[in-house]
Amino acid sequence: MVRSGGSPRAALQLQALLGLAAMAAIVGALLFLAAGTLFYLEAWIFLGMFLGASLGVTLYLMRRDPALLARRVKAGPVAEQRPRQRIIQALASGAFLCLLAVPALDRRFGWSRLPATIVVLGEALVAAGFVVVFRVFKENSYASAVVEVGAQQRVIDTGPYAVVRHPMYAGALVLLAGVPLALGSLWGLLALGPMAAVIVWRLLDEETFLTAQLPGYAAYCAKTRYRLIPRVW
Repeated sequence: MVRSGGSPRAALQLQALLGLAAMAAIVGALLFLAAGTLFYLEAWIFLGMFLGASLGVTLYLMRRDPALLARRVKAGPVAEQRPRQRIIQALASGAFLCLLAVPALDRRFGWSRLPATIVVLGEALVAAGFVVVFRVFKENSYASAVVEVGAQQRVIDTGPYAVVRHPMYAGALVLLAGVPLALGSLWGLLALGPMAAVIVWRLLDEETFLTAQLPGYAAYCAKTRYRLIPRVW
């Protein structure tokens, strides 16, 4: 936690904003260094969308749900308590970096070129993914960035959770599917496969953990059959 002379809430807000600034620096540096140029319009638009939406969600949580914000800033492999989830999170971080780097390398070497309509479709998928994730945050104040069970946590079975068991992962997959397209790359879609595999591994392990640790979760799984895609899986 960032220490400050102010209130714990102010320290949390500072930590969240510093984390967002660090993410902006990492994502921006990776995209433009891998592309070998700053003249990468698709990357500038994507970066603006991604960071603008992330900032909007962060500001909403600062105002409306600081408890969830605290759960979200505690993220990454180091924050996980169980070794398996540390491995999963490390793999997820690597896969996400590849999802950015491959399209940027595609831009540098000209492996593929997408029409503007497909790029706009990718941007729409990124936006739609953020909308789903935001809807999840509004419904579930316990949507932690790590696999855990909080004090007084209960099973949420309303809103998007009435449709699939893991709506946040579903929204994240929509968002991630849009990233290579928004960056103007067809080859970048190859990096989506490993990312999806890691997410599926994570949610399956999370289900096992929650079934054992969260009262009522097993009954919820029996009632809500589908994990990610309604009527498919």
